[in-house]
Amino acid sequence: MFADFADGGEMWTGQGPRERRHHVSFSGPFLKAPVVTVSISMWDMAQETAFRADISAENVDRDGFDLVFRTWSDSRVARIRADWTAMGSVRSDDEWAVE
Repeated sequence: MFADFADGGEMWTGQGPRERRHHVSFSGPFLKAPVVTVSISMWDMAQETAFRADISAENVDRDGFDLVFRTWSDSRVARIRADWTAMGSVRSDDEWAVE
């Protein structure tokens, strides 16, 4: 999602509530908004502060979602990598689309 250590970004140098968003577009649309799960797959955080992290999927629709990472207080986050899975109905090759 980001590497703020490299350029002195706010996740690494800031304090208080901080948020980073990344829009994810699906390779093809779902029939309706899918269920999306997200997790942190790699984190690089300063050891002298508490590890405070929240990651979630917001604004989920048929075409994509916003991947949102938040931290707060004095936590210093150098880098975060996230994984996600979307589950829902998609159009089948056996369905006819009459337009």
